[in-house]
Amino acid sequence: MGLTSIARLGFIKRQRELEKHITQAAQLQHDVMIHLIRRAADTRYGRRKSFGTIRSYEDFSRLVPVNTYEELKGDIDLMRHGEKDVLWPGKVKWYAKSSGTTNDKSKFIPVSKEGLQRIHYAGGSDVVAFYLKNNPRSRLFDGRALILGGSHSPNYNVAGSLVGDLSAILIENINPLVNLIRVPDKQTALISDFEVKREQIARQCLTKNVTNLSGVPSWMMSVLSRVMELSGKQTLSEVWPSLEVFFHGGIAFTPYRKQYEQLVGNPDMNYMETYNASEGFFGIQSDPLDPAMLLMLDYDVFYEFAPMEAIDDNGLLTDASKVVPIEGVELGKNYAMIISTSCGLWRYMIGDTVRFTSKNPYKFIITGRTKSFINAFGEELIVDNAEQGLAYACDKTGAVVSEYTAAPVHRSDGVVPHHQWVVEFSKEPDDLNRFADLLDQRLQQLNSDYEAKRFKDINMVRLDLVKARPGLFHDWLKMKGKLGGQHKVPRLSNSRQHIEEILSLAAKEVKNEE
Repeated sequence: MGLTSIARLGFIKRQRELEKHITQAAQLQHDVMIHLIRRAADTRYGRRKSFGTIRSYEDFSRLVPVNTYEELKGDIDLMRHGEKDVLWPGKVKWYAKSSGTTNDKSKFIPVSKEGLQRIHYAGGSDVVAFYLKNNPRSRLFDGRALILGGSHSPNYNVAGSLVGDLSAILIENINPLVNLIRVPDKQTALISDFEVKREQIARQCLTKNVTNLSGVPSWMMSVLSRVMELSGKQTLSEVWPSLEVFFHGGIAFTPYRKQYEQLVGNPDMNYMETYNASEGFFGIQSDPLDPAMLLMLDYDVFYEFAPMEAIDDNGLLTDASKVVPIEGVELGKNYAMIISTSCGLWRYMIGDTVRFTSKNPYKFIITGRTKSFINAFGEELIVDNAEQGLAYACDKTGAVVSEYTAAPVHRSDGVVPHHQWVVEFSKEPDDLNRFADLLDQRLQQLNSDYEAKRFKDINMVRLDLVKARPGLFHDWLKMKGKLGGQHKVPRLSNSRQHIEEILSLAAKEVKNEE
């Protein structure tokens, strides 16, 4: 009996428990809410918000406000300095570093012991439970798991407290037995220099029997490309004949699917999406034939949803009365997700938007962010970053920008991923190339995720700047029938639809002139 056959037995009980997601969804969530409130009743936040008096969802929504990171930042900073019983009982020693807000380069999301076990590791375990159920012939545990992670560093001067990528926190605290079936080794997995890490991972994994991959598609592609270079093989299946699944999350997989299919070269390869963020583990693609993910309702996460008509252009809630618990959602409607967790995040807007495709069980797809952004490669660039970057470049070059838009350029033959900007100047810079350099450098200073993806030009190269002729954006809006009123040029987008239309209009004019 192989290791996978033995491991299957350990997941049978949980596979049965997961059926409650179909029959007892509302009750599961009510139980989670009461559990979280009772555990945190004697924290500073719990006492301020009268947790001890909460008996129902109506009490909870009335006494506890919806929060952004700015509202919780003061408490989180106290926790980072070693204070205990602030947002969650005891001391929280781990903080997941996430992309920043309008006021900060990075956010620091608390990760408590309970959160590690009852949210993040619970999610990882359930991914395997679903996969084994859906693939009875799997040999998942008969080989190694290639799991990519980030790195961490000390948190202030608090003993034993660290900040870093969530993946690094998970690797640091994982059950030692897992290290027997995963690659690379822990020391390599936590290297901060990605170029060095990529090389060591590729060399360590080359001769291993890798059966499964886990990570962000953009980072994983970079590692696998190096594996192919070292191996001299034509497909990844030649390197690892037992490779059967890629568990992916973090960014949209659609732009990468064809690349992976060509790279792997095995039509039977499985791809399974997960929704795991710094703030928690929320969804799993439970059915390989359905791209929607199952909302995980019995972890230490209580969910609420705000319809997008209650969210303004800055991603802020304008009408709290419209927020609903899970049983109040409607199919096909776009919602901003709000969470309360055992990491001390209370009614916290994470900035993601979802749309439910089913209520029996509750399944959803991620539809985007509450405000304009680019997150094609995990860079999470927001409009505020763009505005500050442009202002800096203008100040240094004497330029004045009148309109702009930006979108990602995905990897293709000879093209490394990057952002493409179309910028219309009312006063041109003294040097367009220098303007682009300054903008790119400033974006790295403002946004830690953008900075990480730009590291040594491995996963992203410098942005490409296209100078628009005067009036181009006006003419594009006119062509779209969107002149005047509330119509605006979309600043940042994961889709290339708008930017391609604008570039096409400019190219057509040049051709007509010729």
